[in-house]
Amino acid sequence: MLNINEISDYRDLLKNYYTQRKLDMPLYSYKMMGQKLGLETSQMFRVLNKDLHLPSRSIPLAKNLLDLKGRNGEIFEILVAASKTKSPAKKDKLYKMALSLQDVDLRKFSASEYLFLSKWWIPVVRALIEMNSGHAEVSRLVKQISPTVSEDQVREAIKVLKDLKLITPLASERYAVTTANFTSEGSAVKTAAIRSYQNQLLALAQNALVAVEPAKRNISSLLVGVDDECFDDLNEMTLEFRRQVQKRTAEVKNVNRAMQFVIALYPVAEISDGDNAKKEE
Repeated sequence: MLNINEISDYRDLLKNYYTQRKLDMPLYSYKMMGQKLGLETSQMFRVLNKDLHLPSRSIPLAKNLLDLKGRNGEIFEILVAASKTKSPAKKDKLYKMALSLQDVDLRKFSASEYLFLSKWWIPVVRALIEMNSGHAEVSRLVKQISPTVSEDQVREAIKVLKDLKLITPLASERYAVTTANFTSEGSAVKTAAIRSYQNQLLALAQNALVAVEPAKRNISSLLVGVDDECFDDLNEMTLEFRRQVQKRTAEVKNVNRAMQFVIALYPVAEISDGDNAKKEE
């Protein structure tokens, strides 16, 4: 994701690209880059030196060159418009639009922090401690968690959170709570941990169908037919929805409940090219 705070002008991205290509391939030139963007050599030189803006016809080519897709592509186009406008008010409005498209700050899990996902109620206890202004009385937390967990399970959760420094002691037997948004990468162990946690969440969703009244939940399903392009779009829309949920919840001032979101997009049937050929015969 483009970091707008580190970009003063969209042409900085182009300049960085040129510099990196030059390091990788010393013979790389303004002419070669200009050909990719439909520009003459002199035009390319002036763009990189901020004496000239990209013409509109070159913007899609620049996005392809920089491999900017989805929201990154949208942010780039907004930055181009912001750099071109002479109105300070419009420039400020455009930069705010670009900022609204950025992801929320995410913290990567370390290997040990996967203990955080070992039991579904551990993240819930962290959320409740934050909602309770740092207070962590076990008896109180037990009453607030649904489905029901034991006091021993809550004590275990608090210990894990303290060991991982996801909560840190303050005065008056209270705790400070660290960042709530996480992401993960890579190894088989981490993948297994994530899958185990997601299985727990799916089980909770199944339980909620029976145990939670409809007015306090929203569980629905949708069966759709797609092609490869539509599937890619749905993936992007799912990621965008998740980001919007994170941004919206980050604005909440007086949290009074923790809601678990499970977003699932998965295949239930598929027709191969061979099947289509037989049908046409």
